Amino acid sequence: MIRGALLIALAALLWATTGIVAKFLFTGTELQAITLAFLRLAIALPFFWLLMHREQRKIRNAGVKASGSSLRQLNLKSLAPLAALGLFQAVYQGSYLLAVDLTGAGIATLIALCLPPVLVAILAAPLLGERPGRVTILALITAVIGTAMLVLSDMDTSGTLRLAGILMALLAALVYTGFTLTSRYSSTGTPVFTTAFICFFTAVLILLPAVLLSGGFERIEELKLRHWAMVAFIGIVPTCIGYVCFFAGMKTTPATLSSIIVTLEPLFVALLAWIFLEEILGPVGITGAVILTAAVVVASRYGGKSGAAPEDDTETSA
Repeated sequence: MIRGALLIALAALLWATTGIVAKFLFTGTELQAITLAFLRLAIALPFFWLLMHREQRKIRNAGVKASGSSLRQLNLKSLAPLAALGLFQAVYQGSYLLAVDLTGAGIATLIALCLPPVLVAILAAPLLGERPGRVTILALITAVIGTAMLVLSDMDTSGTLRLAGILMALLAALVYTGFTLTSRYSSTGTPVFTTAFICFFTAVLILLPAVLLSGGFERIEELKLRHWAMVAFIGIVPTCIGYVCFFAGMKTTPATLSSIIVTLEPLFVALLAWIFLEEILGPVGITGAVILTAAVVVASRYGGKSGAAPEDDTETSA
């Protein structure tokens, strides 16, 4: 279990590098957030196709003993929620990276990733029949307070409230909440890498016309080799390697423990942003980050106790 926990912690660290490298790209180039979101998934897509191919081959060889559906068994009813996950993924990628561009990697990640677990614990009641207890409701109130403190900290350190970036981070949080709830609701038995490939493939199909219509490929030829290296890094290290580490760690780590370990990602981002980007949260921001993270840990530990479907393995950071 220790090895699994370390792999999940490593995945959180790798995911944390996304916002940091993206901020360097946005600062040094004219690359749009939606274009980077598309390139990230497009680079990762062949890798996940290979993993899906390997996964499907194992299922075919195992025959009736396989624990999961083959591609041939997927129908419109099972593909629809997977396509919905792809839609959520596309909107999340674009809104999160835009939030990083407009504000900072630390505050954008804290809001985008710390609010969803608490929101899921609350929304699971009317949508999935899971009743939130008093602790969960208290965690939601605490998370709102922590988020408010982060916003106030941003006003103190930047001098102005970068409202557009905050709103984009909140949009990313809401979209990620929808992603999580959909993945919990649509437990189809589809293997994890098959799910990941279909999800990413759908997101790429959605993002491509959006990038074309927004002129996101204009002046892309001006990117230098080091910039392309950063794009490749985001597509390979946090996306491909990060997901593999997470799924490998999930095999031997309880779901509750893994969900708590994943909350290290926003803290890793805040630390890396302080070291490499000189983003300072300030005393109010640091306090808010600690409060928000504590609320997530409580929501992960006690949320959804009464009942419904267990969390799906696709509920990971993006």
